[in-house]
Amino acid sequence: MTDSPMPSPPFPSPDNAALQVVVSNAIAAVHSGDATMEEAILHAAVHGWYEGHIQGEDECPGCDFRGGLPKNANRG
Repeated sequence: MTDSPMPSPPFPSPDNAALQVVVSNAIAAVHSGDATMEEAILHAAVHGWYEGHIQGEDECPGCDFRGGLPKNANRG
């Protein structure tokens, strides 16, 4: 184990406005019959992950993975 901090997770924080829209849209799609529960979950999971990716890029511009070194940095 290392004592280094963990990188940002691949999902947005629970209070992320975009995530709240994704979840609300999934719920509305199920209630309206536009999507099955499985379709809504898949849609929300994919878009939730994508919003987390965007949040991670905002927190670490130039990183090729969250919590990592900027691109083209010496890793070693």
